[in-house]
Amino acid sequence: MNGQIYDTALYLRLSRDDADVDGGKKTESGSIKSQRDILRAYVQEHDDLQIYDIYADDGYSGVNFERPEFKRMMADVWNGKVNCVLVKDLSRFGRDYIEAGRLIQKTFPALNVRFIAVTDGFDSLYADRTNSSLILPMKNFINDSYCRDISMKVRAQQKVKRMEGKYIGAFAVYGYRKNPEDKNRLIVDDYAADIVRLIFAWKIEGMSLGAIAEKLNVAGVLSPMEYKKSLGLKYDTGFAGVMTAKWAAVSVKRILENPVYVGTMVQGKREKVNYKVKRSITKPQDEWICVKNTHEAIISEIAFLAVQELLKYDGRASGNTYTANLFSGILICADCKAPMIKRVNTYKGKKKVFYICQTKNKSMGCSRHSIEEDTLKRIVLSEIKKYFELLICHSDAAEMIDKMDVDYGRIAGYEAQIAAFQEKHQAYYRLKNGLAVDLKEGLIDQKEYGEFYHLYERKCGDLENAIGGHKKIIKDMLRNGAATCEKLEKIRTTRELPELDRELLVTTVRKIAVHEKKRLEIAFRFSDGR
Repeated sequence: MNGQIYDTALYLRLSRDDADVDGGKKTESGSIKSQRDILRAYVQEHDDLQIYDIYADDGYSGVNFERPEFKRMMADVWNGKVNCVLVKDLSRFGRDYIEAGRLIQKTFPALNVRFIAVTDGFDSLYADRTNSSLILPMKNFINDSYCRDISMKVRAQQKVKRMEGKYIGAFAVYGYRKNPEDKNRLIVDDYAADIVRLIFAWKIEGMSLGAIAEKLNVAGVLSPMEYKKSLGLKYDTGFAGVMTAKWAAVSVKRILENPVYVGTMVQGKREKVNYKVKRSITKPQDEWICVKNTHEAIISEIAFLAVQELLKYDGRASGNTYTANLFSGILICADCKAPMIKRVNTYKGKKKVFYICQTKNKSMGCSRHSIEEDTLKRIVLSEIKKYFELLICHSDAAEMIDKMDVDYGRIAGYEAQIAAFQEKHQAYYRLKNGLAVDLKEGLIDQKEYGEFYHLYERKCGDLENAIGGHKKIIKDMLRNGAATCEKLEKIRTTRELPELDRELLVTTVRKIAVHEKKRLEIAFRFSDGR
């Protein structure tokens, strides 16, 4: 020993694959404690070592060095605060043999930093040329190979589970929750599932993505991320900000496009570049793993397919209404395939509503293909009636009519949410009323009184709006549910269809192509197996 005292960094690491996680807040792993005890005992046995600091990366892979505590340790090394690094073994330091070898054999010697791996019996101060140039790289290579082998086995196991229709995501998709008896199976979350049904129903009614998001926010419905947090899940995402996450058009679209809601599990859309790189890439759609009927469907296949067609033309609300016109996303020009747009002419006090080709309207070619709305409605309703009559048998018709029904009956989740909002409202109301007493007793000053008063006042207002929004949703659900039941019963008993409305149109017709001279070409759903 040369008499030098080394300021020593004790570096500890445990990967997520090895750690015990309790499902909530992650506690320090027992293996980290074991490593710390071993390294402390080693320092006590060597008079030339003294602990500068302890750096513990609990839950981080060794395949790269993008670890917060490792980076903090290296910063202290570069700043000259640490001149000895002590680890339990080489695998705790890192499993990338190239980068680990560069640090141990080049960087540390250049900085006069001693490196010790206790259970591998390696100490750079006493290591001879053989240890440094042959044995050390070989151990690092073995560690790297081990990591690559584990990565391949994990990927293979995940693929098998996906092929079996087992859900392997960390969190269940909005509208579902993990089955407590089988974490790889999804079961319906009644409250969130009703929100999903409403989103699909509103889209079928003709609402735009932005209008749906706005309606959910006004009603105080928690966004998928905030809802997961409200359930006590430690949910984090790269899209999260400092403010409370709200519904947006992109989150609504993500729900409307997800086939999980018809009982189909789609996984394997993305994969990591390799076991050393965290970055993921999107795989081609033909490589996705899709398994049907893995869980209970929330949305009927008819409604889902109808919405996929409508998403190609995100209907915009007209005037002060939330909904688009009746034929939005359905009516196209037979020649140029552009949407037909609605126009209103007024002559001698009488309004005439008709549709013309969008391309012609922009003076970009094509021809008008004009057709009056009343004529269009009459022809389409007549053809839908014939369509029902041509179904193979009554049971087929009844089955299709049943699928058209959207279940609005379950309102218990909304009532529970209203009760939670009311409880929070009462709490803020009590806090607001208690501010005067706090001011009088000197617990707060006048400025704090004003700040807290406005804060609690705003919170109460937000909650009142949310309560009102949820009550309106319940009212709409009951009203629409009753109307739907009445309509379905009439169809079942009389075989007569009511007047043409958005739901009937979208769930029976895929496209209506308008030719010249008011000739229509109607593509019905399921006429070609879809």
